[in-house]
Amino acid sequence: MMKFRFRRQGADPHRDRIRHDLFAFSKTVEHGFPSQPSALAYDPVLRVMAIGTKAGAVKLYGAPGVELTGLHKETATVTQLHFLPGQGWLLSLLDDNTLHLWEVCQKEGCSHLEETRSFGLPGRPGSGSANCSPGITRVTVVLPMAAGAMVCLGTEGGAVYFVTLPTLTLLEDKTLFPDEILQSVPDEYRCGKALGPVESIQEHPLRGSQLLIGYSRGLVVLWEQSTRTVQHLFLGNQQLESLAWEQSGKSIVSSHSDGGYMVWAVSGTGQRTQQPAMSTIPYGPFPCKAISKILWRTCESGNPFIIFSGGMPRASYGDRHCVSVLQGQTLATLDFTSRVIDFFTVQSAEVPEGGFENPRALVVLVEEELVAIDLQTPGWPTIPAPYLAPLHSSAITCSCHVSNVPLKLWERIVSVGEQQSPRQSSVAWPIDGGKNLAQEPTQRGLLLTGHEDGTVRFWDASGVSLKPLYKLGTANIFQTDCEHNDSLNQAGEEEWPPFRKVGCFDPYSDDPRLGVQKIALCKYTAKMVVAGTAGQVLVMELSDEKSEHAVSVATVDLLQDREGFTWKGHDRLAPRNGPLHFPPGFQPSVLVQCVPPAAVTAVTLHSEWNLVAFGTSHGFGLFDYYRRNPVLARCTLHPNDSLAMEGPLSRVKSLKKSLRQSFRRIRKSRVSGKKRLNASSPSSKVQEANAQLAEQAGPPEVEMTPVQRRIEPRSADDSLSGVVRCLYFADTFLRDATHHGPTMWAGTNSGSVFAYALEVPSQEKFSERAVEAVLGKEIQLMHRAPVVAIAVLDGRGNPLPEPYEVSRDLAKAPDMQGSHSMLISSEEQFKVFTLPKVSAKTKFKLTAHEGCRVRKVALVSLTSAGSEERLENCLACLTNLGDIHIFTVPSLRPQVHYSCIRKEDISGIASCVFTKHGQGFYLISPSEFERFSLSARNVTEPLCRLEVARLQDTSCLSNSSTVTPKLPQANGTHVLRSSEGQHSPSDSDRSPVEHPAVFSPGPIDSPNSSVENPLDITGDITVEEVKDFLASSEEAEQNLRNASEDEARPTGILIK
Repeated sequence: MMKFRFRRQGADPHRDRIRHDLFAFSKTVEHGFPSQPSALAYDPVLRVMAIGTKAGAVKLYGAPGVELTGLHKETATVTQLHFLPGQGWLLSLLDDNTLHLWEVCQKEGCSHLEETRSFGLPGRPGSGSANCSPGITRVTVVLPMAAGAMVCLGTEGGAVYFVTLPTLTLLEDKTLFPDEILQSVPDEYRCGKALGPVESIQEHPLRGSQLLIGYSRGLVVLWEQSTRTVQHLFLGNQQLESLAWEQSGKSIVSSHSDGGYMVWAVSGTGQRTQQPAMSTIPYGPFPCKAISKILWRTCESGNPFIIFSGGMPRASYGDRHCVSVLQGQTLATLDFTSRVIDFFTVQSAEVPEGGFENPRALVVLVEEELVAIDLQTPGWPTIPAPYLAPLHSSAITCSCHVSNVPLKLWERIVSVGEQQSPRQSSVAWPIDGGKNLAQEPTQRGLLLTGHEDGTVRFWDASGVSLKPLYKLGTANIFQTDCEHNDSLNQAGEEEWPPFRKVGCFDPYSDDPRLGVQKIALCKYTAKMVVAGTAGQVLVMELSDEKSEHAVSVATVDLLQDREGFTWKGHDRLAPRNGPLHFPPGFQPSVLVQCVPPAAVTAVTLHSEWNLVAFGTSHGFGLFDYYRRNPVLARCTLHPNDSLAMEGPLSRVKSLKKSLRQSFRRIRKSRVSGKKRLNASSPSSKVQEANAQLAEQAGPPEVEMTPVQRRIEPRSADDSLSGVVRCLYFADTFLRDATHHGPTMWAGTNSGSVFAYALEVPSQEKFSERAVEAVLGKEIQLMHRAPVVAIAVLDGRGNPLPEPYEVSRDLAKAPDMQGSHSMLISSEEQFKVFTLPKVSAKTKFKLTAHEGCRVRKVALVSLTSAGSEERLENCLACLTNLGDIHIFTVPSLRPQVHYSCIRKEDISGIASCVFTKHGQGFYLISPSEFERFSLSARNVTEPLCRLEVARLQDTSCLSNSSTVTPKLPQANGTHVLRSSEGQHSPSDSDRSPVEHPAVFSPGPIDSPNSSVENPLDITGDITVEEVKDFLASSEEAEQNLRNASEDEARPTGILIK
């Protein structure tokens, strides 16, 4: 019988209003450190800093919560950034030689960053080009004048141009060409050589009409703008890198390519100075690298600060990335693990004449992190940053979000985190400009990230700023080489240069087996499970005191002595023997080692039952961590699962085998439509239905929409079919419909679901009785699609609460009167079954209808923006195309879908994690999480205000298109689609903060109703086989009868 889906006429306005109040997709804020930073600037008046990136992004940061983001239209590197202090104007220079003016504008009480104008230098007269920018006019130096009406541009050709602000109009009559300077230079200095590019321009600290101009050859000129005369010449012969004024204007300091710097006296007696007052190479006498930037800051306590980057001995330490801080006889060589981009000091904006600058802090931007140094505390300790933390200090391998963290646990985590960094400065974060207008978070959110080096980092994800709280290390439990490397990093007392390691970016792991793969945390008992790459499963508990104890070790054999399998992968990590010292924090009590030591692919924790379940590519196990003994081990390997025995770190994977399997699949797909399969084949019904759909055509007068795609069945002997994808604990009905009890569910890569009934003793008898597990049911999905997630819904269709939530009056007790249902999410569809019969109730075939596969799913609770009382539980799904689909539960009726991540961004899709209240995170670069919201009510976004005192009110007049407050990421991780699926590239460059939803057509009534979503089996991942190991013989016969009736049900016309 033919099957059609007729298009519905009309819609339900009431349900549409409800959906608009529930669902709203927006990308709100980027957490972490900007990818590939290339420029830095600081405004001492507004007390904010700006960071530019190679992808053309501009990001402003002030006090925690004060963040503004902009994106250039051109995909070009930001090479320089410069503030006009206090005016809310920011100049950016791109590597395409264009200058852009950004403005902080106020809209609806909040500040936004908008690009207002751009400018490109014309070619030099006589070049025959009016609009191009040849090399001779390539800008090398940008200096906004303190008066705020003009900006100076130094070029490679040696000319200095003057441009008005904010109109960015070139003042041709003020242009200073090098020929004009050479007229004042002595003949013996000229020697027929050019002055070279302009390397630095600095404004006189007291007389704004005088400019200090430095040329690459070494000549430094003090130029009087008003009279266009040379006031002073400093005839240097060493290649110049940078210049800086001493605050009084009586001295200047120049840094050079030979690793030295010179101090020159500025006097009114003579116009020429041939020798500096002082010249030194700090790390000489051997050849040194250039000092690329130098600062001179006066200090009331005595000697000034001289701060410079580079200058390291070329042969010995030429590969080091250093910033040196010198005050009198005190020298600190700050050693970073990545290249230094730029740095600045924080001091008072207004320094009276004859006063001192007294810098409070030094802020250094390197390629992989931002570091602040306290210059007023002895020892110059680092200042902990409230944002811009390098998430990728070790590569992120997994992440987990915990919502509504109890205050007591939160305070304990913060306390143990503070004890980890006693050497850090206690002063407040120095960049504190602007005002955060966002409301205080209503709940505490914890983001946990697992890393390649075996650490787990705890982040405060409650608000706009992602703040580090605590770092947990697991490497010290095992025998590794970490101690040797740590000792090498410690500088000796007499070492020269006096290196001091700063920053926390360390991308190197001593052993890849330490990598964290899965994390589970119970927020009510402060117990946590950390599982790793070598099959290690650590059960940990939070302790406020340090401890010294031995860690119990238990081994669980997941192969169950199965013959014919030989593990070819990495060895297990060897645990340390004897008592170990553990600082305050999460301390391990039990180490469960899986055998073979394959990477853990799934883990779950039930602290009320004292159980932890874990799975690998070989099977799954259940462990009682109270009695410290294994309860269950089950092998899920197929006889042909040879790749599962090689491990992720093995280099001996059979290329021939994978190619052979690929050709077999191609051959099977080609003949499946022509050859009629045997009726006993598990996929025969699917192939027949697909053939019917291909051959039959509907009446020409009926308008139809495509209802499904042809889905090829997966082979039962596919490699890695035994991988355990998900584990789940539930108190539900498995034995019969009257008695509920603890159960454990496991889903595999081959579409198998195992359900176990657990005998868990009461709290008083934990020490007397052991937990027992009895196999209750085995379910095999017909298409053998990987099972991504399993969840049990109570009689009202709500997800079951977490352990201890009900007993502590933190959640409503689940409905145990009505029948429970089970939601199985595979890669190809979602399906709801009744319990304990396991009969299909409703489903949605995502792959057949949308042509995509499921990658991430989560049950989320969304509150209406119109009324706090209206709350709906929904299923959020991220596909391999980067789209997010939302369905009602348990009716599985599609509500909306959004384009979130580019389908090419595989790492971004794999890293996505949903929160329980409709938000999510995914990596847009190795160092940045993008935060998004699916809820119209629960949105975390920066709302801030900067008070600017602008000399001219431009009212954000722009000669370009209007820029919205929130811009897409500069790294191009996604391109947003409009509701019609059409979006021009120019539109995507300036997409709005809220993206249009693609609503499902037709009227939708109650989200819990499934009347309009009947079950059909054509092309379906229907239940191929259900084995009930707990039912009586009569019940088993009845189940088989029901199953046969379901399979014989004819396919009818489905109106949707």
